[in-house]
Amino acid sequence: MALRSFKNIGPGIIVAAAFIGPGTVTLCSIAGVNFGYALLWAVLLSTGATIVLQEMAARIGLVTQSGLAELLRSELRNSLWRQPVLWLILLAIVMGNTAYQAGNLGGGVLGLNALIGPQNFSILGVEVNLTALILGLIAYVVLSQKSDKILTRILTLLVLFMSISFVITVFLIQPNISALMSGLLLPSLPEQSLWTVIGLIGTTIVPYNIFLHASLVKKKWIDSAALPQVKKDTYWTIGLGGLVSMSIVVCAAGSGITEISSAADLAEGLKPLYGSIATALMGVGLFAAGLTSAITAPIAAAYVACGCLGWSTDNQSQKFKQIWRLVLIVGVLLSATGIKPITIIQFAQVANGTLIFIIAGLVLWLVNKSELMKQAVNSRWQNIFGGLVFFVTLLVGFKGISGAIQMLF
Repeated sequence: MALRSFKNIGPGIIVAAAFIGPGTVTLCSIAGVNFGYALLWAVLLSTGATIVLQEMAARIGLVTQSGLAELLRSELRNSLWRQPVLWLILLAIVMGNTAYQAGNLGGGVLGLNALIGPQNFSILGVEVNLTALILGLIAYVVLSQKSDKILTRILTLLVLFMSISFVITVFLIQPNISALMSGLLLPSLPEQSLWTVIGLIGTTIVPYNIFLHASLVKKKWIDSAALPQVKKDTYWTIGLGGLVSMSIVVCAAGSGITEISSAADLAEGLKPLYGSIATALMGVGLFAAGLTSAITAPIAAAYVACGCLGWSTDNQSQKFKQIWRLVLIVGVLLSATGIKPITIIQFAQVANGTLIFIIAGLVLWLVNKSELMKQAVNSRWQNIFGGLVFFVTLLVGFKGISGAIQMLF
């Protein structure tokens, strides 16, 4: 029974693997260290918002049997907005994923460093991180698999590995259940916490995941009769991702650390209180988070680029392969050498900040088109929740844009 369930896991697990990256782990750690359990409600809210948006994207992919980028290319064919929207999507996601790929690999490196220490060597005076090269090679091998089922199963194992690591750490910490439930169910905004709340939402609602989900669903299922399965798959996998994020907040809140800059600090901070097992568990979790994001970011960029440019989105096509290879290779080189393309990252932040609410609005528009969606159009309540999510993405977009501007000036 368990084996059959494992084989039938849908693409939602890949989306969950994508949003629980090093950025999520670090931001959840910072939220827990700075505000204790008080912002758990924000993680719950962001998980719910992500479920709403991803379910609509998955439904579009199932009913139309088209990826989101291809569908926008078709539906906007007579609009003046067609080229600006497609180019914004292309630049924000492909360039953004390339810039952020170094961070994904870097998160995995930090996790392994907590377990085995740094592994560096020098070539012609340039310090090279061996661990980043190894992680890049692992990601390349996984992405080169011809079967989508193999990719899904590998990512499922990594997500479960990550989930177990963080949840066990929570049990080691033995949190105050009353304070935990209060932070989860009674929203509050401690002083200077607003940007952290918006950041928690922004690191969960990820533009490229919306495109990735629609593209993967149409490959997994071909009949609208599968809609209940699509919804179930979305709910439990995104819910699992939210549980992992909450576990990280709880771990950080119970760590006793007063300052933190990355999740690696949390792993080190747990050692004096809970022994080397806690450090090992956090290291494993961070490694899995980095590796899953390093695998999903290149493939999402390939789906988006091919869809926007009208190329085949078959993952065995040469152009598809060339795009994910380019994203991965550039990320590996940047991570291994420690080069940080600050200007590109700033541009990607602005582009993604702008894109997130545009995509939320376009998804709402598409999912309400009866000629596309037939009987699967949004209900009144789905539109109400969708409208609330759109408002949330406006706040997230403002935060991303303003944060990048502040870095520039």
